[in-house]
Amino acid sequence: MSELPVFGAGIWHFATYKDRYATDGYGPEVGLLEQIDRAGAVGDLSVVDLNYPFVGFDGTLAEVNAALARNGLRAIAITPEIYTRTFMKGSFTNPDPRIRQQALELMHEATAVAKQLGCDYVKLWTGQDGWDYPFQVNHHDLWNLALDGLKELVSAHPEINFVIEYKPREPRVKIIFPSAARTLLGIEKIGLPNLGILLDFGHSLYGLESPADAAQLAIDYGRLFAIDVNDNMRGWDDDMVVGSVHLVETFEFFHTLRRNGWQGVWQLDQFPFREDSVEAARLAIRFLKAIHRALDVIDDDALAEAQSRHDALAAHRLVQDALLTSMAGLESPR
Repeated sequence: MSELPVFGAGIWHFATYKDRYATDGYGPEVGLLEQIDRAGAVGDLSVVDLNYPFVGFDGTLAEVNAALARNGLRAIAITPEIYTRTFMKGSFTNPDPRIRQQALELMHEATAVAKQLGCDYVKLWTGQDGWDYPFQVNHHDLWNLALDGLKELVSAHPEINFVIEYKPREPRVKIIFPSAARTLLGIEKIGLPNLGILLDFGHSLYGLESPADAAQLAIDYGRLFAIDVNDNMRGWDDDMVVGSVHLVETFEFFHTLRRNGWQGVWQLDQFPFREDSVEAARLAIRFLKAIHRALDVIDDDALAEAQSRHDALAAHRLVQDALLTSMAGLESPR
């Protein structure tokens, strides 16, 4: 059996949530340090991705570091909040140059925090950069604003990686980085070695990509820096527990990573609105351990031969054998 991967999670997994219906939230507010303690209670997590600024937390970075240390965790990434009301018309692409500058200043500040915490990367989720209506924007100008802003930011910090987390829509009707292919086009145009992709499995599903294909494309260009995993019904970014809907496509995704020797963190990006957040993480990791075992036992030579003939049935027999035997006898989450 090969060595288990490192497991991580976005710290928001352990927060409480609001939507336009439950505006009072699906539970009491959970502070940053308590979120970190909840992540530590999972038992199998090694790293967390932290939002910045630390909303509702008026303590020090030393306190955050101490909370991480007492839970055996490390911050792998900082995600600057460039998608709040201030940036409702965009961050990199805001029509107001003062807001664009404010966004860049926030991202530089977040990068400084990432360096202090020893993070691997800064994650850029440009959810407000895009458009909602035909004729609303000049697409040439919008694209250039995005690329120019990214280049200014990323080139200023060559010692740390940056990743773009693409998504087809929400909150904007059209987000400027909606797919693996278009994101790669922008990254290649910028041409900096420390800018890559974070492939969110659910965003890929929701964008009607095949996540394994999207991962292979990013790997072929040397730009798959990180992944987030979850699940959805393909009609919305539901952020459900990984493996709860698209079990076989999840296996294909991780098989593609294994086949290419990709060694990154297997990171959760789940929103357990109504579920216990610690148990949701434990169940997800239980499933991911089964995927890891299945990767070890699948007959890759036979699979390659079946794929060389495009024989879907032969391939699926091998996949079913690997998955079902690996999931049998799984320990229940603690």
